[in-house]
Amino acid sequence: MAESDVATNDKVIIFDTTLRDGEQSAGAGLTPDEKMRIARQLQKLGVDVIEAGFAASSPGDFEAVQAIAREIKGPIIASLARAVPGDIDAAWEAIKDAERPRIHTFLSTSEIHMAHQMRKGAEDILGMAVDAVTRAKTHCDDVEFSPMDATRTDPEWLYKLVEAVIDAGATTVNIPDTVGYSNPEEFGALIKGVFDNVPNIDKATVSVHCHNDLGLAAANSLAAVENGARQVEGCINGLGERAGNASLEEVIMALETRNDHYGAKSDINTEEIGPSSRLVADLFGFAIQPNKAIVGQNAFRHGSGIHQDAYIKERTTFEIMEPESVGWRGEAIVMGKLSGRAGLRSRLGDLGYELSDEELTDLFPKYKILADQKREVTDFDLQALMSEQHRFSDTDLQYRFEGVKVEAGDMVTPTATVTVGTPEGESKTVTSKGTGPVDAVCKAIDQIVDQSCNLTEFAVASVTDGIDAIGEVTIRVEDSNGHIYAGRGGDTDIIVASAKAYINAINRMSVLGPDQTELTFSE
Repeated sequence: MAESDVATNDKVIIFDTTLRDGEQSAGAGLTPDEKMRIARQLQKLGVDVIEAGFAASSPGDFEAVQAIAREIKGPIIASLARAVPGDIDAAWEAIKDAERPRIHTFLSTSEIHMAHQMRKGAEDILGMAVDAVTRAKTHCDDVEFSPMDATRTDPEWLYKLVEAVIDAGATTVNIPDTVGYSNPEEFGALIKGVFDNVPNIDKATVSVHCHNDLGLAAANSLAAVENGARQVEGCINGLGERAGNASLEEVIMALETRNDHYGAKSDINTEEIGPSSRLVADLFGFAIQPNKAIVGQNAFRHGSGIHQDAYIKERTTFEIMEPESVGWRGEAIVMGKLSGRAGLRSRLGDLGYELSDEELTDLFPKYKILADQKREVTDFDLQALMSEQHRFSDTDLQYRFEGVKVEAGDMVTPTATVTVGTPEGESKTVTSKGTGPVDAVCKAIDQIVDQSCNLTEFAVASVTDGIDAIGEVTIRVEDSNGHIYAGRGGDTDIIVASAKAYINAINRMSVLGPDQTELTFSE
């Protein structure tokens, strides 16, 4: 590892697993292009390690990990691998071109997992763990090992295993709370026990990976830091299996804000936290709750009159962080229909979007249409416009929304006429009836696309305030194999947004469907 990523008394390594554990969130699924966009943003954020995926899980994930390994410089690029030779070799093949590669291998160690999942005894598990690390070490100097379900593993057995994998060459040992079972006092004591009872622990960095089933993932991670852990694993916005992982933004800002208590810090560029959060929320199709710590829309808004009065007099009375320090958008700067290309490019640049001349030329007419529909175009509107632009300029898209006309109300049968561009370059127009306008739109689209799916979720959220707000529609569809795909679309007209979201979901199913894996894995 480079000097800046060696665990020290005050440096905490930030290990981002949004592209691996985050993508295991139910209903998630990213295209290779989306994974690369997130990886580039994580590079700007300054994370120390990017777990780019699980290379052995599918050809698509292998290719995505490999592409990230070849392009992204600076962070360590890791691939997860089960403790089996094929997984470890696939991980190496995917990351071998990385500037700084890491193989991360894992194995169940708790009694309940060994008995019911692995169906092996402790000595067999110990042998498998040592063999996995030894094999990984033949490929790569930087090897991480995780004893899955460590918080429900017998501590004495855990200490023995950790000592053995370090002797085999593990440079990082990760102690995961795989099912979110622990609490800060208990988890802190476990980490302290690892330091006190593993003789060779000074030869490895101690990491933690906490799940949020009881809402304690960030607190447990910080308790581990208090007890000597110097790598924290988690996801942007707390994504991940079940209730998710530790929210990295919460851990990072706790270390930043309460350095007096923790005595440790990260090297994160905190101003990129907001842009990272918004990008991940958009590409995953999971909205951020308004009161979410650090990145929620209400995180720095004051509603109480008493709070407002004190805040106006002295900001620090009710703010322990500066909004700008985490890239919070705050009060929007307003643009309108008279704003030109230069103004649009400048404002988008302030929001973190760098546009080429070609991209600006493509976007500007869409901006003008939006500006004609709204008296004011806010930062939130621009964010939604850029999300829409990325969503519907993707080269992987098979079908393109071109237009919709709807007749609806309680005195007529809802009817929709939809025009969709096909992969063959044709435009097809179909009319259909439904129980409501959105149902009619979806049924019309179903007649055009060559896909079979069921709509399982429909949600609408307002991107901005006011009667002329842009509406963001999230739709999830399920294919015949039970796989879920999310689609999103935005427009001032909710019906148009619904059509865009449905087509986006179908396109994602077209791109991702053949690449789904049946492997089950966690950590």
